[in-house]
Amino acid sequence: MSVQARRQARISALQALYEIDTTAHHVGDVVLHRLEDAPLPAEGEEFLRDLVTGVLKHRDQLDFLIHKYAPAWPVAQIAVVDRNILRIALYELSGASGTPPKVAINEAVDLAKMFGSDNSSRFVNGVLGTAMAGGERIILRAVSNGPAAGKE
Repeated sequence: MSVQARRQARISALQALYEIDTTAHHVGDVVLHRLEDAPLPAEGEEFLRDLVTGVLKHRDQLDFLIHKYAPAWPVAQIAVVDRNILRIALYELSGASGTPPKVAINEAVDLAKMFGSDNSSRFVNGVLGTAMAGGERIILRAVSNGPAAGKE
């Protein structure tokens, strides 16, 4: 899949997750509307769906990791855009999407520049840099019994 298709899938995933975070809209409807607004090739559509469902499935664990790597910022008080960029990036950094870590971080910083505030890209880069310090892998547990995520 092209770099551009993956980027557009990330943008659509961010927009979908933002909407899901701020409304009571059904996930399937939100994704469908994103695809109507910005059609993707089949692989891009699959990547979009993987990002959205993966983030939602592991949201508690991802939020635990955000809190761990940005302890001065309560997750609920982080801007919705920044919070969802971090969720997507941490999901990708877990290896679930097959995205190389450097690419996941660069794409997250680019999303923060496009959609966040003036300080978003520095904040996102700092949190993800802290997460990757030491070269340990981010692990998302298959069981969703609360924030049971960590690093191995």
